[in-house]
Amino acid sequence: MSLGARPIYRRENREGGANPPRAQRCKEDGRCEKPLVRENPAGKAHRPGESESEDRPGDETGLHGQAVIVFPQGEFMENQIDHSFSDAERAAIYRTIFNRRDVRGQFLPDPVPDEVLSRVLMAAHHAPSVGFMQPWNFLLVRSPEVKQRVRDIFAKAHAEAAMMFPEGKRETYNQLKLEGIVESPINLCITCDRERTGPVVVGRTHIKTMDLYSSVCAVQNLWLAARAEGLGVGWVSIFNQPELQAALGIPSEIVPIAYLCIGYVSHFHDKPELEKTGWLPRLPIADLLYYDQWGQADVARNESLTNTLATMQDDIQQRGIFPK
Repeated sequence: MSLGARPIYRRENREGGANPPRAQRCKEDGRCEKPLVRENPAGKAHRPGESESEDRPGDETGLHGQAVIVFPQGEFMENQIDHSFSDAERAAIYRTIFNRRDVRGQFLPDPVPDEVLSRVLMAAHHAPSVGFMQPWNFLLVRSPEVKQRVRDIFAKAHAEAAMMFPEGKRETYNQLKLEGIVESPINLCITCDRERTGPVVVGRTHIKTMDLYSSVCAVQNLWLAARAEGLGVGWVSIFNQPELQAALGIPSEIVPIAYLCIGYVSHFHDKPELEKTGWLPRLPIADLLYYDQWGQADVARNESLTNTLATMQDDIQQRGIFPK
């Protein structure tokens, strides 16, 4: 059997029988009709015994780790013959994107099951990367002592940062909660090894920072997968980087990209916290869009797109209606 013929992730057969219901969609030779099957359509995990909510709709089991992704059998790198998404699948993707939040103060102490964490990490590992160099590493932090050490480094940098803002903004800044390092059950540092595949990398020959951007793609993948699982993620970036590296034992040649706080939360805010507090507004996307040349808005020739974007942004901001 080739590498591609083995499912990346699979659970034992709990349905019994030679051909359980979930296998009946597959042909006798083991090749599946569909490229991706997820037993739990909601794709969410929630705590045992908790009721359904907008953040974590119920599923058939009501337990962590029961949403199973079954990958197709077949030759490695087989083409995606059915590459379309249903309306419900597409809507779920947009819902996840528009409901993603930077979480700081709503973390619960509930542990994150390894099965859920595995799915989220696997999503991060499947981010695009320049030259397929996959420059990331994932450093899981669960130790209370290490968390406190990182929290102390944050506190020092946070005080320094406050003094950089004008006096009026400084008071507001000091009232913001900008981390959940100790409260969240899991901390995760995503790093970039810029030398992983040698000095010459396809796609990085001229833009040398492409590996850093690739690592950020892994962060975004993880963040969206976590939101789909009902997990909150908070990105903490107020650190003196060498101090963070020392606290985590990260070699000097490895670049810390993101320090993330991860866990189940009591709720997700309807809007980003910095937007809700009035720190900054959401900019109109039409003001950020140019055509053919930098600074060229050319609204008259692109009136339809401009109007559609304006309506869509109004629907999202004012009515909570997401694209489908």
